[in-house]
Amino acid sequence: MAERRADLAAYRAVLASRARAQLTYRTSFAADVLANVGVGISELATVYVVFWRVDTLGGLDVWSACLVFALANLAFALADLLVGHVDELPRHVREGTLDAFLLRPLPLLGQLATSEVSLRRLGRAGVALAVLVVALPRAGVEPSAATLALLGGSVLGGTAVFCALFVAAGALQFWLLEGREAANSFTYGGANAAQHPASLYPGPLRWVFTYVVPASFVAYLPVLALTGRTGPAGLPSWLGWCTPLAAVPVWAAALLLWRAGVRRYTGAGS
Repeated sequence: MAERRADLAAYRAVLASRARAQLTYRTSFAADVLANVGVGISELATVYVVFWRVDTLGGLDVWSACLVFALANLAFALADLLVGHVDELPRHVREGTLDAFLLRPLPLLGQLATSEVSLRRLGRAGVALAVLVVALPRAGVEPSAATLALLGGSVLGGTAVFCALFVAAGALQFWLLEGREAANSFTYGGANAAQHPASLYPGPLRWVFTYVVPASFVAYLPVLALTGRTGPAGLPSWLGWCTPLAAVPVWAAALLLWRAGVRRYTGAGS
């Protein structure tokens, strides 16, 4: 127990130092945050463009689609903030700095996740949170304890799903090394899939984005539960309450893949 507390204290010290370093240069930090806000707004603009021509898409109106966008982007932005730096693994392998991480008495995954803190990513999360607050009443969602519980479970579960995808994508780098773009198909591809109603996808692809890469659990299914809509065949709306459970098998697979990758690694001089 004392050793675990010491590990947590070490992580807190590292994270605090990284955050202070970024906040020291306030103008640069503000510019980075605004750039991420711009990314969030540009993605929101795509929703506006689509609904400029249609009233409903995939059974959702514009405000329900905004809820899907907000939940998906909020979960992805938080996951990117927490473990997004794991995708720097190929650089550490090429430069030989991964060996230094392995020599320290701390878990490799925790060290990579805290090797850098990009607070600028809070800009994208801020846009998603603002859209969520505006869209909820307009989508007909009544404030209640059940609504708060569903939203909280969706954000936490969705963040956990994306964190697991980041870890799995990072683990693949032990084999691919130069396959960062292939690994990004899991993370950024999953985030893009989560932003759209699963009802738009053909049956096999809908099944993949629900029961293999659970992108539908991040936002679409919770929005169905929030708004009282029925989902397409195979996607009942009550699954929206199961987002935290959907993260469990993804994390199990990601950790197994990560463990296999670390065991495969033999050092920079091999």
